[in-house]
Formats: sequence, C-alpha cells, structure tokens
Amino acid sequence: MPEISRKNWEARLEAVRSDFAASALDCLATLEDLELFRVKYLGRKSELTELLKLLKDLAPEDKRALGPQAQKLKSGIETAVARRQAELEDELLQSKLANESLDVTLPSYREPRGRLHPLTLVMDEMTRILTLMGFSLAQGPHVETERHNFEALNIPKHHPARDMLDTFYLKDAPGVLRTHTSPVQVRVMEKQKPPLRIICPGRVFRHEEVDASHSSVFHQIEGLAVDKGVSFADLKGTLDFFLKELFGSGTQTRYRPSYFPFTEPSTEVDVRCLFCGGSGCSACKRSGWMEILGAGVVNPNVFKAVGLDPAQWSGFAFGVGVERVAMLRLGVSDMRLFYENDQRFLSQFDENLA
Repeated sequence: MPEISRKNWEARLEAVRSDFAASALDCLATLEDLELFRVKYLGRKSELTELLKLLKDLAPEDKRALGPQAQKLKSGIETAVARRQAELEDELLQSKLANESLDVTLPSYREPRGRLHPLTLVMDEMTRILTLMGFSLAQGPHVETERHNFEALNIPKHHPARDMLDTFYLKDAPGVLRTHTSPVQVRVMEKQKPPLRIICPGRVFRHEEVDASHSSVFHQIEGLAVDKGVSFADLKGTLDFFLKELFGSGTQTRYRPSYFPFTEPSTEVDVRCLFCGGSGCSACKRSGWMEILGAGVVNPNVFKAVGLDPAQWSGFAFGVGVERVAMLRLGVSDMRLFYENDQRFLSQFDENLA
C-alpha cells in the first residue's frame, strides 16, 4: 500500500466531513434507508474507516494531531445516526398505535401459577388435623443409626422383621436410610420426658420394586403419645377421630390384630371402602374394607431402650402412609403418577384437594 501524506489524509477527512454535512440525514424515512446511510459512513469499507486504518502510516506527531479529529467526526456521525434511529422508531410506534385498537375490556393473559404437589397437600392436611388434636411436629435425619432404626424399636440383629423392611445400607459409612419415621420417636423420647404427643412426617426408603402400589421412596406420618395410664382405648378414639376428619364424618373403621415389634398389642386399621361404601369393588378387592394404617400400644422394651420405666409410663403409636391416603383421597390408582412429574396429572389438584 503506498504511503499517505498528512496533507492528503487531511483532505480526504475534510471531504468526508463535508459530504456528511451536506447529507439529508433528517430526510431518511425508513430504518432500512438509515442502515444504508450508516454503512456508507461507518461501515467496514467506508472512507472514514479506511482513514482510521491509515493513521498507522503517518508520523507519530501527525497521528497525535489527526487521530482525535477522525474520532470526533466518527462520534458525531454515530450520535446523529442514533438520534435519527430513535426518531424513526418512535414514528413507527406511534403509527402502529394509531392504526391498532386495544379492547381494554378483554381479560388479561393469566400467567401459569405454581402449586403444591398433591402429596404435599395431603401431608399438610393430615398434619393439620393431628396438630389440632394436640400433637406437635418432630423431625429426624434420613440417614439413621441401626440402633435408632432397629434395636431401640425392639428389632434386634437377625430379627425376621428386618427382612420385611428391605433396608438400604450405606456402603462407605455406618448407618442406613431410615425405613420408617419411627426412629424420630426414639430420638424424642431420649431427649424429652413424658408426657409426649408428637407426629413425625417425612420421607422413608425401602429397597422395593416400584409398581402401582409400591415405591422405593415414599412418605409416612407416625404418631406417638406417652403418658400415665394411656390405653388401647385412647388409641382407638384418637384414630377414629383422625380418620373421620380425614375422610368424612361417616367413615367407618375396624381393627384387626396384627404384629409389629415395637407395639404390643398391635393392630391394622381399615376403613369402609371409600369407593363402593362397603358393597365390594375392585378397589377394596371385593372385601368392602381398605387397609389404611398400622398402630398399637408401645412395647415396654421400647421404653426400656430409651430409659423410661414401662411400669410408670404407657403410650400408643401409629403409622400411616401418605401415598396410600393420597391415592384414596384423590382417586389415583397408580402410585407412580405422583413421581413422574407430568404436569397434566399434577395440575388436576388444587389446594382444596378437589
């Protein structure tokens, strides 16, 4: 590229300045025309851009004198183009507003609203009923010691009941993923003196095949009452009231003998089928009854394990699966639907569990 002299460079810059001054920038009527104007004066192949590149070929003192002149002209052109662009955009907007009508009586667009998960709704409802009955909330860790999860609940090593619980054992640390929320009861009794009335809602884990009625991760609410003179009759009265509040005042219950290591006597509690009213259907397997929870009077060995005198204290405990209740309350036949995160399913349930 041939060398350029200062005089020639100044002459070319003045030509650009004069041409810009004579241009009809304010007469440009569209943004497209303005863009062509901008490219002419500020584009990569414009005369002004070329002059800025040629600065490097001038003497150092010429660069210091002429460089600011070119930058000043460039800034002036950029400011003028930006001003005209704002004017054209405003004219375009005003034209659209003048030609478009707006019906302010039309309803506004409603943004999608977040909602609580149906399992959360059911657990909150169960918790609300039980707290109104005088129970207070208690929580514990998901990773438990074998003592709290088993031994203190009268389930020693090699006890056959451990096989029923399908436990997740941790590989690199001592402990297990809790198989029920009963360990929370143990922790509370170790720290607090009776009388006690607590509920322990939370997530539990069992190594089970996932199907329509089982999951490896699910939720329970366990209740515990400890005082002097607590009997099975107190347990029955508590559960009858709770289930009527949960399923309706006409709910009928029955109690069947059962076995749990941490309660004696133990019972399974059924409710009259919520779908057929007891006449027999596929939901209740034609029996007219649906199993809902397990319960019993606290085994004296559990009191001994936490340092309480079973001759002085007695109590009852119960445990209910939240997913089971949710399936009955909401008419859901497959537990897996609660965990698939399908918005078409989850959006059916509002805060009233309708």
